[in-house]
Amino acid sequence: MRIRFALVALAACVLPVAANAEEPAKVSYFKDVRPIFQQHCNGCHQPAKPTGGFVMTSYAELFKAGERGKPGVVAGKPNESYLAEQIKVLANGKAEMPKNRDPLTTVQIKLITDWIAQGAVDDTPASAKAVAVDAANPPKYSAPPVVTSLAFNGDGTQLAVTGYHEVLLYDTQKYQLASRLIGISERVQSIAYSPNGKRLAVVGGAPGLFGEVQIWNPEAEKLLLSVPVTYDTLYGVSWSPDGKAIAFGCADNTVRAIDPLTGKQLLQMGTHSDWVLGTVFSQDGAHLVSISRDMSMKLTEVETHRFIDNVTSITPGALKGGLMALDRRPMKERRMTKVPQDEAGKFIEKVYDEVVVAGSDGIPRLYKIHREVKRQIGDDANKIREYEKMVGRISSVAFNADGSLFAAVSSLDGKGDVRVYNTQTGAKVVCEKVTGPVYAVAWHPEGKLIASSGFDGIVWLHDPATGKLVDSFVVLPKK
Repeated sequence: MRIRFALVALAACVLPVAANAEEPAKVSYFKDVRPIFQQHCNGCHQPAKPTGGFVMTSYAELFKAGERGKPGVVAGKPNESYLAEQIKVLANGKAEMPKNRDPLTTVQIKLITDWIAQGAVDDTPASAKAVAVDAANPPKYSAPPVVTSLAFNGDGTQLAVTGYHEVLLYDTQKYQLASRLIGISERVQSIAYSPNGKRLAVVGGAPGLFGEVQIWNPEAEKLLLSVPVTYDTLYGVSWSPDGKAIAFGCADNTVRAIDPLTGKQLLQMGTHSDWVLGTVFSQDGAHLVSISRDMSMKLTEVETHRFIDNVTSITPGALKGGLMALDRRPMKERRMTKVPQDEAGKFIEKVYDEVVVAGSDGIPRLYKIHREVKRQIGDDANKIREYEKMVGRISSVAFNADGSLFAAVSSLDGKGDVRVYNTQTGAKVVCEKVTGPVYAVAWHPEGKLIASSGFDGIVWLHDPATGKLVDSFVVLPKK
């Protein structure tokens, strides 16, 4: 009897589980669905770029109709939800959305449709519900933002400055705020104007959630392209000389490049062993140089995605700390160099390029990117020269238009250092009246002014010839 009673009791426990086994697990909007939208949908469906009249960065907007007149989400009814219709994989293996990208996975599609079927509930914690940030609701500052990157446009009439969720554009006549480019990335890490000055590339993201590349038309204040890449913030953006590719570094240790018109990935290299913080193309665009927290500078062939060489020494202890700052030296005349091609001693000609690199040890170094001699254990044969050590770690370096000078900025213990070095001689000019840690520097195209900024949100404008402070302003939008 005891055995029979035990079996009956066991059956009573097991049968309800079996009955519920086919019911889909409860899907969380905040934990399951929202991350999919952030990674695959928000780039084209955000306030700055509401493709099809549909916005997906806000829960409330998901239930509204786009240009087709169909509501994106109808709670409890996936078959009547236009969003569910658009993400379905068709017989040809493609889906309407995400547009021009691979379809969502079967698991991702099921999560979204199950969430809709279960009532499309918003379970976002109150602590995570942030006020929407867009052009209608621009960021509000109680203190100046930490400035991570600066860039002058091609004719020097505009200075782009990074802020929170945005890039601020200042008219350089009086250094007054002219416009604000507001996107979905809360962190903006790096910005760069295109070679023709008509486009602005922006990389950043939301730490631990997504990285994003933005391409803006600054004059029209229009977001042309938004591409989510990886699940963490992006760094060190650069344009190819012909403007047909944009490179950047990722926290997943990869270097990538995309087409700035379509967002299609053109390159991915994964031989770094830590975050990649900087990139720059060679003069002919055939190679890409990248730097990382792994204390290395690497050379990649763009067309083949092939890792070519470690530009810096690979000897343990040769470099102290990660590399954070990189720029290619403009050369007055393009010249060629002979590079070893194989162990048989054959040589091939490459365009000669030099880069300045710096980081945690505070020492700027000038390197040629192509090796001209056979590698020897322990050598640092590509290094041309070192420059006088700066205070703390160097976060940014930038050459002037002809490559004769470069500026470098650093920080340590609440203090900052801004210097201009003569590339050939190493002679330096120290800039005055810098009040805090400095993370960004840019040259005015005419070469008679450098802008720098950092932790306290003050932009300093110095004369690079004398180090005298010409002007300064605080990055603090009033509205």
